[in-house]
Amino acid sequence: MPARPDNRSVWQAQMRQSPFSSTEQFRQAFVRGLEGLLEQPELGSYILVHANASFDPEVGACLESRLRRQYLALSDGYRDALRRGRTLTGAPDDLLVFLKLMAIDFDGVQPAERRRAGPWEVQFNHLRAFRPPRMSAEPVTGIYAPFDPEGFHFNKSFLRNEILWSGELHRVEVELLYNKFPFVDLHGLLVPDRGANQPQLLSRPYHLFGWELASRLGAGLPGVGFGYNSYGAYASVNHLHFQMFVRERPLPIADPVWRHNGGDREYPTGCERFACPREAWERLTQLHAEQTSYNLVYLPGLMYCLPRRRQGSYTHAPWTAGFAWYELAGGVTAFNRDDFAIDAEVISRELAKLRL
Repeated sequence: MPARPDNRSVWQAQMRQSPFSSTEQFRQAFVRGLEGLLEQPELGSYILVHANASFDPEVGACLESRLRRQYLALSDGYRDALRRGRTLTGAPDDLLVFLKLMAIDFDGVQPAERRRAGPWEVQFNHLRAFRPPRMSAEPVTGIYAPFDPEGFHFNKSFLRNEILWSGELHRVEVELLYNKFPFVDLHGLLVPDRGANQPQLLSRPYHLFGWELASRLGAGLPGVGFGYNSYGAYASVNHLHFQMFVRERPLPIADPVWRHNGGDREYPTGCERFACPREAWERLTQLHAEQTSYNLVYLPGLMYCLPRRRQGSYTHAPWTAGFAWYELAGGVTAFNRDDFAIDAEVISRELAKLRL
């Protein structure tokens, strides 16, 4: 479990040894890690780099030629294996994704695009449409399930290649993995105390860890934040983790027009803003007791809490795969051109479905 907060001098020393001291340093480490992954022959590593390159135009420009060469080598190898009736090597999820890639070919992958629809953010994220749904597609009961050593979790050996950084932050051993199919800038999965095999159920020490980490990292990384999906709120992995991002533009949920930020407009799902970690935990304790699923967004000095209807308890629109923390924070992911043209009123109505 996380220990008491470390002192400021220890924290500053840790930051000098990590990529979190500035946005530029973090971005450089992010890109260097992708370049290293591209030098590996593993199929999963290739898919991760391709998805990140298609989402971020700067990354795509740096890696396009190397990605194309590796795609051609991999696709030629798989075509040859299929012609000869040989067994394809690779994790089943990765094979399915890559066979979809082969069906549209390298140049068929369209880069991500973003636009505003009223107060909302809409992105066209072509390659994320190929992502396996894992447990986010399953109806659930309650907000807790025990850790399943036989299920998908962050202890899997093939994920060791996908670690961007590991070490101690705020007296907690963490691993920061790349998000294989990103939907926010500089997107990573922050796994605290991975070997403890904790399910996706937030406890008070890890809530305080997330709160303090956002506040401390914010000094060097403007726009940093952490998303959290409780069990039943479209968490795709039942292994304790937060989703890290570093954005230039604030999420729509942070717009001052909303009532939870002091404005006069009601947020469609209902949103609670906390500036005190103790008060935030009291609310989370209540939600746990009520078996209410929720999404969270931690930003420096505050937390947005979004209690919501549990996945499987309502019918979402066919243009979405389901609303998790990013969607409840005002962002919508579209997987085709028709859905990318969605208007603000349709998004607002979909968000309102989740209101308790």
